Amino acid sequence: MSSDVIEWEKFGIEIALEAGRMMQEASGRNKNIETKCSPQDLVTETDRGVEQFLFGEIKKRYPDHETIGEESSDVKKPWTDVPTWIIDPVDGTMNFVHTFPFCCVSIGVTYKKEPVLAIVYSPFLDKLFTAKKGQGAFCNGKPMKVRPCKGLSEALVLSELGSGREEERINAVCQNVKSVMWKCHGMRGLGSAALNICYVASGYADVYFEFGLHIWDMVAASLILQEAGGVVCDTKNCGPLDLMSRRILASGTQQVAAEVSATLPVHLELERDD
Repeated sequence: MSSDVIEWEKFGIEIALEAGRMMQEASGRNKNIETKCSPQDLVTETDRGVEQFLFGEIKKRYPDHETIGEESSDVKKPWTDVPTWIIDPVDGTMNFVHTFPFCCVSIGVTYKKEPVLAIVYSPFLDKLFTAKKGQGAFCNGKPMKVRPCKGLSEALVLSELGSGREEERINAVCQNVKSVMWKCHGMRGLGSAALNICYVASGYADVYFEFGLHIWDMVAASLILQEAGGVVCDTKNCGPLDLMSRRILASGTQQVAAEVSATLPVHLELERDD
């Protein structure tokens, strides 16, 4: 399996770089912007085009592998034990629409439902994050390590408003942000779940939490963070991360994760992906 993953990584990087080139070529042009679940939940022709390209290349190279992607999520596919490529073609579509450079293509590969390979490429920032299970995490080929933050009072926290605009969701987000902001150094949001997690892995920030994500938002970056020495878990009591639960707490240290988990007053129970 290790030799397979090495081969998958080489191929995955090739198609991720090409996907990034497609994003750069489309930047600033009319992208036939459409809304999905809310006016803040956008999809463009680039999202669909990149996913179609990635799926096509994967199926040509590995016809026995499965694929799961954001823009084909309306076609329910079971997540199985076979090698599965899980794709977010443009993570941070709102940023992409506004030419705000924090967006990326995210590619995670699972085997027996365990992440074994991660590739997150941000073409506008020229950052290629990669990780193989048990082999460390890298940005542009250089090893990554989390920052050894001592506690929440010294932490830079990342979080997002999210695209959902239901009253319950908004109230929960506001309560959580308000509770954490009083105890941390500062709060930021990059507008991309995958990049939020990768920036914790890089040591630029210390912890990230969000409700309402999907498996394609976090499967790749969660492996990158773990391989950089960080922690990914459920927001509630720092339980094991369930990639179908639609929520994540990602931290450089267990201490900071535990403090954030204990501080959050609301742990949203959203409809699962499975």
